[in-house]
Amino acid sequence: MILFYRVTTTLLYPIFIFIIFFRRFLGKEDKVRFKEKIFVKNFNVERNIKKKLIWFHAASIGEFKSILPVIEELNKDYKNIQFLITTVTLSSANLANDELKKFNNITHRFFPVDVKFIIKKFLNLWKPNAIFLVDSEIWPNLILTSKENKIPLCVINARLTKKSYKRWMLFPKSANKIFRSIDLFLASNLETKEFLNNLKIENVILNGNIKLFSKINTDRIINQNEQTLLKKRFWIAASTHNSEEAFCLKTHLKIKQKFKDIVTIIFPRHIKRVNQIKKLSEDFSLKSQILNKDERILENKEVIIVNTFGEMQKYFYFAKSVFIGKSLIKKLEKEGGQNPIEAAKLGCKIYHGPYVYNFKEIYDIFENQGISTKVNNSNELHDFLLKDLENNTKSENGRSDLINDLGEKVLKDTMKNISKILPNDIQ
Repeated sequence: MILFYRVTTTLLYPIFIFIIFFRRFLGKEDKVRFKEKIFVKNFNVERNIKKKLIWFHAASIGEFKSILPVIEELNKDYKNIQFLITTVTLSSANLANDELKKFNNITHRFFPVDVKFIIKKFLNLWKPNAIFLVDSEIWPNLILTSKENKIPLCVINARLTKKSYKRWMLFPKSANKIFRSIDLFLASNLETKEFLNNLKIENVILNGNIKLFSKINTDRIINQNEQTLLKKRFWIAASTHNSEEAFCLKTHLKIKQKFKDIVTIIFPRHIKRVNQIKKLSEDFSLKSQILNKDERILENKEVIIVNTFGEMQKYFYFAKSVFIGKSLIKKLEKEGGQNPIEAAKLGCKIYHGPYVYNFKEIYDIFENQGISTKVNNSNELHDFLLKDLENNTKSENGRSDLINDLGEKVLKDTMKNISKILPNDIQ
């Protein structure tokens, strides 16, 4: 199976090139840097050979943000260190450009396609001293080639879903060889640890979800719409997927029967759908606005559709109630749920649908602490939101302190565990 994967990915390399170029044409790749994914000459290596290089690979925005506290802690503990961060998506690269400006020892690149000769060249040029893959980023050629080069490798916040586990069990010998080539798994939940143990993998530590220790500096939160948010009754629908906006707009209409001035702010998971959502709002006879970066909310608008990435914190900070999407769609039952942690840390009451598999352990904690509530239909969401909106003042309820305490423990355990695969001579 491994030989088949290596041969197949090599043969498919020309097709990968075509796909990346086509995605660039569609605007889904960086217009300048997209070649970093497919061509060795575009790796643009900036390696300080006098320092130890630690490579973190995080696929998208959530994973990228989750590792920043780890990097900050490593920077405190070690001076002779350089970081390489790779991501896959355009949105995560854009966020990295903003977030990494405060560091002088971190380089961002796009993750190269998992073709053996490409990965081998990438490793030979960058010469990482340790590699950390985040969440479910299991790339066989990278893992096996790192093992061949004796580069320590850890999966941090490891997450193996039931669906992925069943796929790996179709090729148990290959799965065992690939997973055994990884020096350490820091499992984000008990289910992942059990699946890995069933695959006869022993180097697994139940560490907890690192997304719990994401840090939010409220002093840096500046929103040009602050005065509007302070005087309006509003709620947020975050990370919504197709069909969930209709659910939210129906809820809006029910709330409007009591609060005529209610405003619903929608953050679609994929902002390319903003025009579609605006049309849907108009079908519901609701006055809507597509809100671009640095624009102000217009006075007479009922539905605000946010057309930028990385803005949610600015609105969670002023919000009392947030519905988290990707949780109502039955066909996503085994992969549903988006990250509710930022909203909860900023003191919001969280609502979600029945399908939250991706963050089940987080929602279990939040539900037990009265932070989140499951809703099955727009009537239920309406009833809860009405109670929240009775008082237009956001109150402090201790949610942030609870989550921060949990996060600090996970961070402490993470730093202790990852030290096991850092170079012995790191200073």
